[in-house]
Amino acid sequence: MIFHQPATAIYIPDNEPEEKALSRTTHLCLAAHQDDIEIMAAQPILECFQQKDKWFTGVVVTDGRGSPRNSIYQHYTDEEMRLVRFKEQSKAAVVGEFAAQIMLDIPSKVIKDAKRPEPVEDIVKILRATKPKLVYTHNLADKHDTHVGVALRVIEALRQLRPEERPEKVLGCEVWRSLDWLVDSDKVVMPLSQHENLQFALLGVFDSQIVGGKRYDLASMGRRRANATYFESHEVDNAAGLSYAMDLTALMMDASLDPFEFVQTYIHRLTQDIKERVTRMS
Repeated sequence: MIFHQPATAIYIPDNEPEEKALSRTTHLCLAAHQDDIEIMAAQPILECFQQKDKWFTGVVVTDGRGSPRNSIYQHYTDEEMRLVRFKEQSKAAVVGEFAAQIMLDIPSKVIKDAKRPEPVEDIVKILRATKPKLVYTHNLADKHDTHVGVALRVIEALRQLRPEERPEKVLGCEVWRSLDWLVDSDKVVMPLSQHENLQFALLGVFDSQIVGGKRYDLASMGRRRANATYFESHEVDNAAGLSYAMDLTALMMDASLDPFEFVQTYIHRLTQDIKERVTRMS
């Protein structure tokens, strides 16, 4: 495949030919930055791990040049950080036994510009090459601009597919805002009780971020444990870890749906839930 950025890379951990590696994909995650995949899509990674009929492919959309840095990385240039983060993402693909890892290398400013067609065109190519059953991306209530930009570009790309080319589901996952605020009936619950060692390993390879001053490993594992404990108030814990997603499938299926109005329906149900409970207890 030919992409818009000349430095786009496709890494295949088991060295299968590109077409074969991509076509076996069943679970596809499109994320903004290196390590976002391991934070938000641990459940599908584990679901595909060591399975012959399920394969996970990751796509990092941006180049990672603007990440914060400290410790041994504090004097690295943006280009040096880009190379480090590409290397770390490849390590994660090995640990998680991905079908493939694609680094699109698109600058964040391009992702955040809705008038630029290049990201959508690249994503359409990936979707047609992988034909996944399930697609994971950022949720539209995320507070990071680049994350929301990626989610919107993914939705636009999915809408360009013919109906028979589309995945079964599209899920928007947690990173820079927990989805604990969704009412329980709106949460897509992704269990993460198994392979805690693998979860730590997937997060731990991103040394430039952890040593650089952001403990995404501890924060992500803590959120998963908190979700499991606080999911149900009247029962003992049934899981050691949970992550949540917002179902974005309707946005793919109906191009007339406005993304903001779509998110507002979730917010409205939360508002009604709070109103009903306060009124009932008053």
